Amino acid sequence: MSNLLIWNFFELVLDLHHNPRLPDIGVTMANAESNEVHNLHIMGFEHLPTPDELRQEFSLQGKALDTVREGHRAVKGILDRVDPRLIVVVGPCSIHNPDEAMHYARLLKPLADELSNELLIVMRVYFEKPRTSVGWEGLIYDPSLDGSHRIDQGLRTGRKLMLEIAELGLPIAIEALDLISPQYLQDLVSWTAIGARTTESPTHRKLASGISSAIGFKNNIDGDLSVAINAIRSASAHHSFISVTGEGRVAVFRTEGNPHCHIILRGGKIPNYQPEFVAQSEAELRKSGHAVNLMIDCSHGNSQKNPAKQREVLNSVAEQISQGNRSIIGVMLESYIEEGNQPIPDDLKQIRPGVSITDACISWTTTEAALRAFADAIRDSLQTRAV
Repeated sequence: MSNLLIWNFFELVLDLHHNPRLPDIGVTMANAESNEVHNLHIMGFEHLPTPDELRQEFSLQGKALDTVREGHRAVKGILDRVDPRLIVVVGPCSIHNPDEAMHYARLLKPLADELSNELLIVMRVYFEKPRTSVGWEGLIYDPSLDGSHRIDQGLRTGRKLMLEIAELGLPIAIEALDLISPQYLQDLVSWTAIGARTTESPTHRKLASGISSAIGFKNNIDGDLSVAINAIRSASAHHSFISVTGEGRVAVFRTEGNPHCHIILRGGKIPNYQPEFVAQSEAELRKSGHAVNLMIDCSHGNSQKNPAKQREVLNSVAEQISQGNRSIIGVMLESYIEEGNQPIPDDLKQIRPGVSITDACISWTTTEAALRAFADAIRDSLQTRAV
């Protein structure tokens, strides 16, 4: 008998002396043996509310429901070419302060209304950050920014914030990164992204096949478009995958496929928003038999991580549309209250208000001017874009 089993047996004898209702020794010995190969690195777990419980606590109804429903229709109408406008997914790289996010949303809503004839503005409400190594993983996973990982608090904070934004009348965009969190939040979403690091993931493709909103797949971080095209092919098909129900039960979900998938050109080793790359992407989509719908991410590889270059990308998109391009159906911008970014300081009181703690963003002032100029530049060309 191993030393571990001897020690467990000794502890059991002592416990039986004080608590005769413990399980029989044979079962406990079997559990001790199992513990030598099971959950070796798990320190513990905490129960979360079920998706249904959280949705009941922060229920989608009234104006917020109308916003989500209309957001779905509008995004899909643009992809189906019955709506000539362009989708603009704009907002912080990731949200770390709910109060600041609501301040940003209140700035964005009047602009969305002003430019609604040309642009469908969807607020970027990203709560999860993919990491190639380590770092802050987003509001859901670490809402206190201190490594405490109060995921229960993060889910509640995130859903409450999304409801408040939807009640303003702004449709919401997220990135689907985690495979369970969509059960808590996806009913509030009008457009979803699958990021460059997860577009190749078979599990995320299956998830995308069942998501109700339109889905944008980014080219991978090297700039390869074939991965995203294969993702569309997969997400458009029937799938079965394991997840949790609203009651928190593990179940097999069977999907019919998502018909509203499109490509996001986000750049790679070099930018890929220029006309020659757009034309190449159009040709590859036609060859694959998919709808020729492209969104241009003005940040990431296309801006080479320089927020000031986002406006250059946006200007190029406007010029391409003015010259008759019909494949570009939208753009993405990383934008916040103030320009730039900052690391998370040891003293959280030193965080500068309105400044991103992840990727650098353009300021609200720049955003407002850029989107007005963009709408002006494409206005006359939109009449020929709808079917």
